[in-house]
Amino acid sequence: MTTLGILHPGSMGAAVAAQARRSGAEVLWCPAGRSARSRERAERYGLTPVHALSEMAERADIILSLCPPAAAEEVARNVTACSYAGIYVDGNAVSPATMANISAIVQRSGATAVDGSVIGSPPSGSKCPRLYLSGPADALHQVVQLFDRSAVQARHLSDEIGQASALKLSYSSYQKASRALAAVAYALASDHGVEAELLDIAEGRTTSYLAETAYFSKVAARSWRWGPEMKEAAHALEEAGLPSELANAAAAVMERWAGFKDTTPDPALVLEKLHTAPHDEPT
Repeated sequence: MTTLGILHPGSMGAAVAAQARRSGAEVLWCPAGRSARSRERAERYGLTPVHALSEMAERADIILSLCPPAAAEEVARNVTACSYAGIYVDGNAVSPATMANISAIVQRSGATAVDGSVIGSPPSGSKCPRLYLSGPADALHQVVQLFDRSAVQARHLSDEIGQASALKLSYSSYQKASRALAAVAYALASDHGVEAELLDIAEGRTTSYLAETAYFSKVAARSWRWGPEMKEAAHALEEAGLPSELANAAAAVMERWAGFKDTTPDPALVLEKLHTAPHDEPT
């Protein structure tokens, strides 16, 4: 039986870990320093608690990191400090250059680095996200087997570290930046009393994010995590010699929504918050 360590059981991490359990793996998680919501998710999905990260590093064949991108390198260093020597899958939304750094970090303890990216919503009875993987073939084979016959569709790209990360940010730099841009468009329309007309125009184009005004609240609630992801997308664009202004601008928009973390704000309040720069916040 394969033993998987999950860092950490957020909404995506817990759901992905649950799919690994369906394939017969034991899934470990470390409760130290985690929130009550993380504990509830871990218990709901039947994850096995360990006393410390060092215990996970000792027992796990594979460790999967699914965390906010800004914390990805620190999480890798913490695992390396435990002398982990198994397969380390970084499934975070980081740039290829950041992934190269993470690969170098985990290899210091003798671990094998795998570049991963999850595209899609958390797996469920109706949703099947794709887990793209790049890195050493033997390690990739073991990770793919971990999700055999599950709702996570694991796909092998190549042995090149950075490919999976590049694919993730290629997708999310459009998907998430366009959500933010739609909200900015509505804020401008609202200021001039033409938001109904803008919605009417958008509803004539059924594929437009402008027609999905209810989604603004979800974007705002996730901006604490999506903002850093947009900065990583900007790094990836810069590394490729491409314009990064839109990705940086989307990150700046999301910074204005940082206070909505894990809430369900009213869409009107989400738009109003765009008028308040982060440095204007009361202390």
